[in-house]
Amino acid sequence: MIAVSETARFLLAHGYSVVFVWVLAEQIGLPIPSVPILLAAGALAGSHQLSFAAALALATAASLISDFVWYGLGRSRGHAVLNLICRISLEPDSCVRRTEDVFVRHGARSLVYAKFVPGLGTVAPPLAGLFRMSPLRFALWDLAGSLAWAGGFLGAGYLFSSELERIARYAVHLGAWLVVLLVGALAGYLGRKYIQRQRFMRDLRIARITPADLKRKLDAGEDIVVVDLRSSIEFEADEAKLPGALRMDPKEIELRHQEIPRDREIVLYCT
Repeated sequence: MIAVSETARFLLAHGYSVVFVWVLAEQIGLPIPSVPILLAAGALAGSHQLSFAAALALATAASLISDFVWYGLGRSRGHAVLNLICRISLEPDSCVRRTEDVFVRHGARSLVYAKFVPGLGTVAPPLAGLFRMSPLRFALWDLAGSLAWAGGFLGAGYLFSSELERIARYAVHLGAWLVVLLVGALAGYLGRKYIQRQRFMRDLRIARITPADLKRKLDAGEDIVVVDLRSSIEFEADEAKLPGALRMDPKEIELRHQEIPRDREIVLYCT
C-alpha cells in the first residue's frame, strides 16, 4: 500500500460521507475548497482503496442538491440572492455584472463549465433561476457540469496518484514553512484586492448620487437625463424603469452614445 497524505488518511477513516458533505458544503457557499478532497479521493481510487464510481456519484449528487437550492432561491428571490452572494465575494462591485454577462452570452451552456470558473460556480444556479430556465433544462445542464467538474478532479487524482503522494511528502517535509508561505500569499492577494476596492469606492463617492437625491431633483423639475444601463437579464427580471429614462444595454453605449444629450446633467443607473 502506498504512503498516504493526511487528507487521504482522513478520507480512509471517514469514508464516502466526507466527499458528499465536503462538496455539499463548498457548493452551498462555505469557504472550504473541495478540490483537495476530490483529488485525494481520486488518488485512493487509483490505489483501489475507494470506488471511483461511488465517489463520482456522491460528489455529483452533492453538487446537484446545492445547485438546486440556489436555483430555487434565484427563482423566488431574484437579484437579492445575487447581491448577497456577490457582497461576500472579493470583487463585489463587478461580481453581478460580470457573471450576468457570462450567462447572457452562453446561456444554459455556461452551467457546464461554471464550476471551473472562480466566482461563477455559485452564481450560475441562481442566475438560471432568475432567468426562469425550466427545472428540467437546468437539471440536465447542471448534471453535465457537475459530472465534468467532479469527474475531472477525481480523474486527475486517479491518473496522477503517485505524483500527488510525492507532493504530499514534500509538503510534510516543509512543515510550518509551507503554511507560512501559503498564508503570506493569501494575505498579499487579499491586501491587493482590499486596496483596489478602497480606490474604487473613493472614486465612486466622488461621482455618485443617491436615489433620494435623484428623486428630489426630478420632483423639482430639473432637466436631467437618466440612462438605464442595467444588463438585459436584470431588465427582463424587472422591467420597471424611471419615467423618461433612456434604456440601453452597456454594450450599446459606443453605438448609441449620440442619443444621450450633452447639454444637461446625466445620471447613469445600473446594477
